[in-house]
Amino acid sequence: MHAARIRLASLHDKIMSAPQAALLIKDGMTIGISGFGGAGDATAVSLALIEQARRDPLKINLITGASLGHGLDGLMAEAGLLARRMPFQGDPVLRKAINEGKVMFIDQHLSEVVEQLRGGYLPTPDIAVIEAVCITEQGHIVPTSSVGNSASLALAAKQVIVELNLASSPHFEGLHDIYQPQNRPHRGAIPVLQSNSRIGSHAIEIDPSRIAAIVISNTAEAAVPMLPPDNDTQAIANHLVRFFENEVEMGRLPRNLAPLQVGVGSIANAVMCGLIDAPFNDLVQYSEVLQDSTFDLLDAGKLKFASGCSITLSSACGERVFKNLGQYAERLVLRPQEISNHPEVIRRLGIIAINTALEFDLYGNVNSTHVGGTHMMNGIGGSGDFARNAHLSIFVTKSIAKDGKISRVVPMVSHVDHTEHDIDILVTEQGLADLRGLAPRERARIIIDHCVHPDYQEALNDYFTAACRLGGHTPHDLNQALSWHIRLNETGSMQAVR
Repeated sequence: MHAARIRLASLHDKIMSAPQAALLIKDGMTIGISGFGGAGDATAVSLALIEQARRDPLKINLITGASLGHGLDGLMAEAGLLARRMPFQGDPVLRKAINEGKVMFIDQHLSEVVEQLRGGYLPTPDIAVIEAVCITEQGHIVPTSSVGNSASLALAAKQVIVELNLASSPHFEGLHDIYQPQNRPHRGAIPVLQSNSRIGSHAIEIDPSRIAAIVISNTAEAAVPMLPPDNDTQAIANHLVRFFENEVEMGRLPRNLAPLQVGVGSIANAVMCGLIDAPFNDLVQYSEVLQDSTFDLLDAGKLKFASGCSITLSSACGERVFKNLGQYAERLVLRPQEISNHPEVIRRLGIIAINTALEFDLYGNVNSTHVGGTHMMNGIGGSGDFARNAHLSIFVTKSIAKDGKISRVVPMVSHVDHTEHDIDILVTEQGLADLRGLAPRERARIIIDHCVHPDYQEALNDYFTAACRLGGHTPHDLNQALSWHIRLNETGSMQAVR
């Protein structure tokens, strides 16, 4: 089995246990670990490193693609292993440590991480730990269910630890398209001309002499909790389908729409599932994480090709897909996140980007990261890469949360991730606001009329009316702009006591 997965014989003597490999990692090092959205993380070495930190405290600076699976981010935080973490996470234990100031978290656009690494703004990784399905005859690394930043981390690191996961499907080999842009200032165009373009190699082409250790593991793919569609997400999907139908009728979109990007999470995934019964065929996807909805659409014959940088599935969907990965291989490609999220490619392909908002305000500014303006949830991820550069930038959310105690539409967002200038369409279960070509006062009126929950509509109307009396191109009453958030902190609800 090892010979079939490690096809360069001279590397066989690099095999060692996970605890032995973890000893290569020292206090104060910058470590790159594969993983994106809970897929493709080097679990065995990470767990051994966590045990090492519990016995003999050490701290590292950790760079990944995005969040790690198998609870690794939380376990690292509990062990006091993390000094700095970037660029995205989704673990409640790590989130608590970040918000308490125990871990310095750098919330970064996902397309920019390796650009900063290349430019010398981030420290060169001492060691990269990369999960692989195999090592080729040339000593090159074939990733598993994610690429993320793995290629760039492996190429930049002083040493590489390969975690060879025997549980990963051999059909991952051939699925990847590893491409590194040229260095500036003489960089040429990135030649991705359509979602199914292949422009690179199937493996990470490193010098095998830099492989310091190979760890054999047998780790099942991490399952990601995914809430099923509900009445609200179906309503959001219905609003979007009607909008797309009108765009097709007006000649602004073709019948198969445009390449779709869908953000991470249950709401966006459920909205994407709403396209299964929609009158659009031959859809294509150019996204980051390929979630359950990607494979539901493939199985329904609605989606003909999907490009991403990671496959992150629920337990039930993963059971179906990973055992039969070969039947999907010709319709999938996994790229580095630098390419999947690259502004040049997003703009060229004319992406329809659908991402999730924590909250948005009456002018269309979106907060997707911070609760109450201060407490980090997960991070901006790739939503900014797509929102700024997409043909259509769409944000979706339910209009209320916490049994109506929180309105997702507020007078002024408590933190801005995506400004009103980057947002085209906002959708809640209440309706859809098309903001294209509208001035701020016009945007406010359509957002209030179409997106706000009835329990908050009168209050937001009152705020806007009062703000307009004060004047301005973008009217606000600064004494009241964040009053809803203040009331939530003080009373547990945004609703005014009557």
